[in-house]
Amino acid sequence: MTKGDLQRLSFQPGTLYQYRYSLDIQLDHVSLPSLQGAWLQAEALVQLRQLWKDRNGEELLQMQISDLKAQQEPEEQKRQDGSGGPPAEIVLSQEAQAELQQPVFISWNSGKVKAFYGNEAESILISNVKRGILSLLQLQLHAGTTVEEDVSGSCQVTYTVSNQSITKTKDLLSCTKPEPGFTSVNKIFGVEWQPTSRSQYIVQDNFLQSVLAEESHMLALALRATTGVKISSRQQLQLVSPLVPSLTEVAGQSLEDALAGMKGRHHPLSMASLPFRRVCTHCPSLRAYLKAFNSPRIKADVSKAATTWQFQRFIQMLRRAKKSHVLELLRKAPKEIIPFVVEAAVAAQSVASLAALSDFLDFSKEPKFLMEKFLYAAAFSPRPSGELLRLVLDKLDGKQLAPEIWETGIVAVGSLVGKLCQQKLCKLQEVVHGVETILGGLKNAQEESEVVIYLLALGNAVLPETIPTLLDHAEEGPPTISTAAISALKRFSTQHISSKVKQAMRRIFHQNRKSYEKTCRLAAVEILLDNDPLPMDIINILLASNELEMEMATFLLLKIQTSLRVDHHPARKIMKDILRDPRINNYNFFSKAGISSSFSGPLTVTQDLTSTFGLDLLFLEGGFLRKSVSDFSLLSHGRWLHTAQVTLEAQGMESMLGENVLEGKEEPELMAGMSAIFFDVQLRPIIFFQGYTDLMAKVLLSSGEPTSMVKGNLLLMDHHQVIPLQSGLQVVIKLQGGLGLDISANMDVNIWEQDLKTSINARGSLTIDFQAELDAPFLQATIRSQMEMETSVHFDTMLRFSGSPVLMCLQLKEEQIPYREIFTVSKSAGSQSSTARRGRKGTVPGREFALHQANSKVCSLLLTVGK
Repeated sequence: MTKGDLQRLSFQPGTLYQYRYSLDIQLDHVSLPSLQGAWLQAEALVQLRQLWKDRNGEELLQMQISDLKAQQEPEEQKRQDGSGGPPAEIVLSQEAQAELQQPVFISWNSGKVKAFYGNEAESILISNVKRGILSLLQLQLHAGTTVEEDVSGSCQVTYTVSNQSITKTKDLLSCTKPEPGFTSVNKIFGVEWQPTSRSQYIVQDNFLQSVLAEESHMLALALRATTGVKISSRQQLQLVSPLVPSLTEVAGQSLEDALAGMKGRHHPLSMASLPFRRVCTHCPSLRAYLKAFNSPRIKADVSKAATTWQFQRFIQMLRRAKKSHVLELLRKAPKEIIPFVVEAAVAAQSVASLAALSDFLDFSKEPKFLMEKFLYAAAFSPRPSGELLRLVLDKLDGKQLAPEIWETGIVAVGSLVGKLCQQKLCKLQEVVHGVETILGGLKNAQEESEVVIYLLALGNAVLPETIPTLLDHAEEGPPTISTAAISALKRFSTQHISSKVKQAMRRIFHQNRKSYEKTCRLAAVEILLDNDPLPMDIINILLASNELEMEMATFLLLKIQTSLRVDHHPARKIMKDILRDPRINNYNFFSKAGISSSFSGPLTVTQDLTSTFGLDLLFLEGGFLRKSVSDFSLLSHGRWLHTAQVTLEAQGMESMLGENVLEGKEEPELMAGMSAIFFDVQLRPIIFFQGYTDLMAKVLLSSGEPTSMVKGNLLLMDHHQVIPLQSGLQVVIKLQGGLGLDISANMDVNIWEQDLKTSINARGSLTIDFQAELDAPFLQATIRSQMEMETSVHFDTMLRFSGSPVLMCLQLKEEQIPYREIFTVSKSAGSQSSTARRGRKGTVPGREFALHQANSKVCSLLLTVGK
């Protein structure tokens, strides 16, 4: 026994120990103190007596609760001085009082609760309250760290002992619970949870005098700390003196014999809190919706918040619906509404909704756009299941599909495989089948376009075991395949970019084994720069830039200089150290006169997130745009997300404009296309035109309409978390975030005027519904925050290459953003219920981003001439 440790604890036979128990719980909105949250206070008398004890110190204790009284915050508004009326009494039903007074039994040995016995038919909420009080008897008399099971689950706890005081600190993040809930695979769309738990025990004369247990929970959106809930809870158990004589001990050779001698049947129960599911009495059912079905009620504009809210309501309905009702809705809905219902059914991801989709969707008959809707809805699922992947694989298996549907299906399989593996479900049969589908298809692919799709699917899956396959294609494949393989490798985190990967990227950039297309070489450099770069790598890259074509060298040097301006870039510190050397940081290195550029900078910075915009423009020596990459990213709590990355490529334009291809170089095919990554999901590439004949046909027959890249509704946030409080009461956190998105792009090539215009237009609406539900036998309360916003972003590029130098103007504009928030507190106790609301709304002014000074001057010139 170490210094400070205490003697054994025991309850004496023939003595009734009476404790005064009190409980205080408060739930509040994080950011709206003017709206009173939910407050609950309860008091009771807890009686403990020893029924049986063996020679090893194991005791059978009986615990009984009586005289429970509960109060809540008064309904009347607080006065201006902050005071209010007296607390409102909560009247408990006779059934609840009777169940509360039913005794429970504990196997206990000097502070350790070994088992718990009671009535398994008892209501969950009342049984959990008893677990909460029993957990106060779980303690250890010596200092140290151990794992204990109590109402919170199986948790790591640390004890410190000083004189007659014992302090227990529980690591609530370590607790394993019967129902862990679920959350979005991408934690940037999840909930940040900061819990604390501390209990203080006073022990005197070998028995427990008092317990004070305090806990707090702060839960908020990872992206927005002002949307969330604060929970504080305080329990106290205080011995009432003097002690009262009690009945004699119960006879028995064992604890089981002693327990059998007690009145009634007592079953062993788990110490961990049982999850309680609240019944929603006001939630609309799909069955009722079908009876009053009216298709025009479904909004059509996905960029409007009203449509996104409707999408979220549909998801909730479908999660509670039967297969027959979901199937009826799919068959009954008009053609223009079916895509909306399919997206909601995929997002609901219930067994019934997936089974209905399986029966409804026929890939041999359905129109292409509907099949593509289904596949992209699956690819963007925030927490896909094995059943969803199985459904996608079943619909693709053995079918003769249009090329674009097959391509979309393969990249969707890659996304689903990756997300399931992130949920530690890599060993599921469906996942194994999905990986085999991609790798087997890659091995047997005959056309370059097929190989590219399988490589992009591997990029979505991000499986470390596929890196050797990607390296092989990156080094040995033709330009298109090599570029796709390197693009897939860029998706891996730094921990997977090994020395072997870096060595391959060095060989590609420096062309040690063979020649590579310039976009491949630059992509290889990005992997070296973005993943713990070595000083020698950066020096070698800088030295090599002197031997590169002017545009490639200009782009590369600007890429390196950009890393100096980005605080979180891994190459920043090394670059600063290297550039202290005047042999490198001089005019000879950094005076390239090309028009290629690389730019990155912040758009929005808050305490929770940084949103950035990056633009890479690589030009050919003749001044024509070879490749542009527009990147919108989010950085939050150390997590990185490509919100949107759009790549526009054009090649083969030199010969069409009368320029000569460099000697020894093969003339590339005339082509322009686009690829995109949204929310870390690579979409299938889109070809604008391929070959001169195709270009002429599309120029002459073009409608001028932009190409739709993504249009529909996505479920971004999907979080369900059960928090068993130490009191046995339960808080359930629910988060659902929907996004309506309409993104289109257009490339307009005017051969006669010799100019190029590209435009990317993104319109969207975001709706977020955050709820915290408190469930007690005598009170139900809900704290709710709802937020909505609508936005529109336009990115336009104008390029005139009729003269020298080539003139280029970039415009990034964000229209005004209307937003609205509603905060609600609802409480129900017995026959009494109340709801209080507050709201706020506003508009963030629109803005045009000044990317850099030289760009502003050229824009001024081009836009003036254009008028």
